[in-house]
Formats: sequence, structure tokens, C-alpha cells
Amino acid sequence: MKFKDIVVNKTHKFSIGIEEDTGRYYVSIPVSNQYIDYEEYYEITNELFETFIKDIHSALDFVNKCRNHKNDNLLIQKPGSDRGIPI
Repeated sequence: MKFKDIVVNKTHKFSIGIEEDTGRYYVSIPVSNQYIDYEEYYEITNELFETFIKDIHSALDFVNKCRNHKNDNLLIQKPGSDRGIPI
């Protein structure tokens, strides 16, 4: 998978982009477990992608739900047994 960030919000620590192999859009957040820092990628619709790109702050509610595991059904890659916590 080739994740390409289109917008990075350093203040609120998330990215919006496209997975180039499949064309799926995503929001990603950084997480960390006891071994490594990595990103979790949550699939979003084209409509949400367009909305979030036009108004980056409109993504904050979605991002916070991801951090609270409310959008786990949208994870592009399922986490392993040692799932990280949001950074």
C-alpha cells in the first residue's frame, strides 16, 4: 500500500490523503505502542475527503472519534494485538 498525504495538520496531529494503489481516501493519526510509533489509516468517502480538504477543521470531530476507537470499522489495516495509543 502506498499512502500519500495530501494535507498534514501538525497542530492536531493528523493527515488526509489517498492510498495510491486502490484510490481510497483516508485520514491517518499517529499512534505508539511499546515498540514503535506508526499511523492508523481510516477510510473516508470522496465526499468527506473533499469536505476535509476544503475546511481542515471540519475533520476534527472525525479525528477525535478515531482516537477514541469510534471509527474502528473504517480502519484500512487492522491493528495487531499490541495496538498503539494515539500520540
